[in-house]
Amino acid sequence: MIFPEEFERKLGFDQIRERLRHYCLGPLGARLVDEMAFSSDFNQVKSRLEQNAEFKQILEKADEFPASHYYDTDTYFKTAAIEGSFLEEEAFHQILLSLQTILACKKYLASNHEALPQLYKLSEPVNISPALVKTIESKFDDRGFIRDNASAELAQIRKRLREEQSRVKRLADQIFRKAVEQGWVPEGAIITIRDGRPAIPIQAEHKRKLQGFILDESATGQTVFMEPAEVLDANNEIRDLLHADRREVVRILRELTTLLRQHLPALEYAYQFLGELDFARARAKFSIEIRAELPQLKPYPYLNWIQARHPLLFLSLRGKRDVVPLTIDLPEEKPFLLVSGPNAGGKSVCLKTVGLIQYMAQCGLLVPLHDKSAIGIFRKIFLDIGDQQSIENDLSTYSSHLRNMAFFLQNTNAQTLVLLDELGAGTDPNFGGGIAEAVLDGLLNSGAWGVATTHYYNLKLFAESHSQIRNGAMLFDTKQLGPLFQLEIGKPGSSFALEIARKTGLPGKTIAKAEAIIGKELTGLETLMKTVADEKAALEKRQRELLHREKQLNAAVEKYESLSDELSEKKKVILEKAKLEAANLLKETNREIEKTIRHIKENKAEKKETKKVREGLLDLVEKVKLPIRQVVSNDKIETGDSVRLIGQEVSGKVISIKDEVALVEFGSLRSSVKLKQLIRSDQVQQNPTVVKVRSLGVDVMKKQSLFVSTLDIRGKRVEEVNAVLDQFLDDAILLGHAEVKILHGKGEGVLRKVVRDRLKTTKGVASFADEHVDRGGDGITIVVLK
Repeated sequence: MIFPEEFERKLGFDQIRERLRHYCLGPLGARLVDEMAFSSDFNQVKSRLEQNAEFKQILEKADEFPASHYYDTDTYFKTAAIEGSFLEEEAFHQILLSLQTILACKKYLASNHEALPQLYKLSEPVNISPALVKTIESKFDDRGFIRDNASAELAQIRKRLREEQSRVKRLADQIFRKAVEQGWVPEGAIITIRDGRPAIPIQAEHKRKLQGFILDESATGQTVFMEPAEVLDANNEIRDLLHADRREVVRILRELTTLLRQHLPALEYAYQFLGELDFARARAKFSIEIRAELPQLKPYPYLNWIQARHPLLFLSLRGKRDVVPLTIDLPEEKPFLLVSGPNAGGKSVCLKTVGLIQYMAQCGLLVPLHDKSAIGIFRKIFLDIGDQQSIENDLSTYSSHLRNMAFFLQNTNAQTLVLLDELGAGTDPNFGGGIAEAVLDGLLNSGAWGVATTHYYNLKLFAESHSQIRNGAMLFDTKQLGPLFQLEIGKPGSSFALEIARKTGLPGKTIAKAEAIIGKELTGLETLMKTVADEKAALEKRQRELLHREKQLNAAVEKYESLSDELSEKKKVILEKAKLEAANLLKETNREIEKTIRHIKENKAEKKETKKVREGLLDLVEKVKLPIRQVVSNDKIETGDSVRLIGQEVSGKVISIKDEVALVEFGSLRSSVKLKQLIRSDQVQQNPTVVKVRSLGVDVMKKQSLFVSTLDIRGKRVEEVNAVLDQFLDDAILLGHAEVKILHGKGEGVLRKVVRDRLKTTKGVASFADEHVDRGGDGITIVVLK
């Protein structure tokens, strides 16, 4: 039950209806928008909200859901229901196109039934005969006209018709050329059509020279349009054929209408389904526009809203400034809220927000709340707001309010939401405040839920002392002397009348006089409330700052711990790889030395062969020496010293030195080596593997600095993808990345399939999934690495 009759207009819901009509694709959905009504049936409201949310999901995914040919065929079906009637070609064309849309929608929902259960449930009873659609398709062309081959008789008629029309055209052209040669035709004139017949323009003075019939003449009378006698019979034959064509077309249409009549019950439900989809789509479009969500729904009165926004205010301020959201909680033990505060501070907007959002939800519309909010079901919503003066009924504004209060007290129960704006206003405050308190007490005794706004102190005191109602305040910036539009539940608000008076420029003497008239007790209370509000605002600001710093500290600690773990893991990888490479180098070096010694022995140390082997050893030295760390020795190498090649483990003894070149004996092998390539063995670090690790670390750091965690393969050929993807994953795993992204785009899905097939066979991949819809959806694959 909704009260008053102007409920929707007073809250602005009529504007929402208009927006929904605008979003509909056809009259089927618009009709359901007009029929949309408040419901207290939990299952119906839940179903409507879920349908809305599911279609919102379709639109956000940008799927190609059928969005054309949402025709209203109700008039056609009423005609078809009459025995012996037939529908025209245009009607059948619209029916055919809309039936194809219905089948396409049903197919889409069937293939996505797990994600869209409520919309799929709507489609389940739809049972359109494929034979019916196929029969209609076989009779009509793409333009919506009966095909020539719709029947054998029609094909014969239209063939003869084309032949006769061609013959008439040839005759007319022939006679026209002759008339032009004779000079009977006005210059620049051509054959025209008059009454469906070809007519030759002839100058009036020559009209008796051409045998035929005058069909028309020009405005001046200087030109007549004549049908030559030679084409008269042919034109009459064409007329007969056109009549025969129409008779055959009507016969075919009557047959199709008879077939359609047999399926009318199933078709009527199918078009109800199409209308429901159009209605759901319109609601989803509006939901996206106001950033609405699906809240938790309770089957009983309940109201716990987080970040509630007035939808119409949000739309009107979009692009200008943000709407300040309201957080409103009405627990079962305190189901009523009394909101006070300054004028133009947002009290009425708060009340309208509650009424409009609750009404929207119970009409099946998603609402602009945080998705963690919870909303219940009320059986009645009563509203008293605005100027309700009635000249016709001889009622003043206050009398109208009192009449509403009487209705509320008689009809309110524990499942009623009551919304009262400026409770008690419009009469003597002493009496108005008393009556308002009594009304409020009566509503609370009936178990009503609700929100009321007021400036009266006696009501604020009543709310503080009563167990079923709480005070709430619309906050005010006492420094800037402007409203903050923030609701704070738990304390009453001040009207800040004196502060606002000062801001508007009222003389100081006048304000001082007003303070004296008001009295110290009341002004002192106002001052106390203002001081408390200021101190609370300062405390909240300090708490916010401390919370912000705590978050920063926690983030820094978390970042440090994460970085420490990452570095430890990378250190392990680097050490393992370095050890492996060092072992391989050592094996290769030993193998080369053994090979060299064996070669020298086999060749009995011939000078030429020895030189060749020495050069090979020097090549090996260059190959395995460390490129990054250079060891510089300050101690001079002398004959007899034990030395090593820089970066190698093999030790030798210096036999002699000449011109910066030393003859070094490595076991049974002697080799000439430049001094700058040697280091005394006592100057070499004990663990050569550490040197190698550092060298490798530089490479890894360089690779890390160049690595980008998103791989873009758009535009690449399929055969290129696997190699690029493998290299990218190898680098990511080596560098210890936990997650990477692959940007392949949507398109036809070929690159996505190739990427995901490859990921399935890659050992280092733990899992993969689509990116969030707002950040690219299935055009980006998120890869989690082991």
